[in-house]
Amino acid sequence: MTATLGEVVAALEARYDPALAESWDAVGLVCGDPAEPVERVLVAVDPVAAVVDEAVERGAQLLVTHHPLFLTAVHGVPADDPKGRLVHRLVRAGCGLFVAHTNADRAAEVGVNDALAAALGLRDTRPLEPVAPGSPQGLGRVGTPAEPTTLAAFAAHAAAVLPATAGGVRAAGDPDRPVRTVAVCGGSGGSLLPAAAAAGADVLLTSDLRHHPVSEALEDGGPALCDVAHFASEWPWVPVAAEVLVTDLSGRVDAAVSRRRTDPWTVHTGRNGEPAAHAAG
Repeated sequence: MTATLGEVVAALEARYDPALAESWDAVGLVCGDPAEPVERVLVAVDPVAAVVDEAVERGAQLLVTHHPLFLTAVHGVPADDPKGRLVHRLVRAGCGLFVAHTNADRAAEVGVNDALAAALGLRDTRPLEPVAPGSPQGLGRVGTPAEPTTLAAFAAHAAAVLPATAGGVRAAGDPDRPVRTVAVCGGSGGSLLPAAAAAGADVLLTSDLRHHPVSEALEDGGPALCDVAHFASEWPWVPVAAEVLVTDLSGRVDAAVSRRRTDPWTVHTGRNGEPAAHAAG
């Protein structure tokens, strides 16, 4: 059995409503003919060359990614342009590209933030920034760990359950600080620090945190902070999206999970110049 690309897109958009995306975002079908049949789908975080190669090698008719290929205005996709080259590669292989970005961040139950919270074992979660009062949709999540812990132990737990990356997990705050309430935001979620503080979170786990906001937050007595790789914070969504797609289409498509590490950082060097960690792509 197969589904048409149009049917697959409809199933994805039913779960990841385009209306939930930011106004600046670029979500939905990037390339592909909605009338063409789809048997195999590959789900990944990033639409980079290695992932496109994987989709082609698997014979996938659709690649679903979290991050967009294009976020700024595009006036052409020549094959000698790095991103244009990927479009040509996909089209020649008969593979479409679909993006679920900030709409997947806000989606309830099967979105990026619920997947991250579940990977960390959080319970009784709710959005940090709901789209409307009481809505299960929104940015970030806040919940409770299975049992109270400390900042150091929580950071170690995050490192154990999230994909390994060269940068690992960094924590800011007293290592012995009790952690009873946890806020998370997949991707760059530093802007949700005030919401995490208002929710009574003991720690906010997110990505791409900067020196000055972290320093100022700690001086202000706010939540402790855990900084993880952007890729690692969003990858838990990949198997969720794949499973949901297969279920929603009653097994008419096969959805594979890309396990390629597409975090761009590859080496973490220690104080004495010796490599402290290395992550191959």
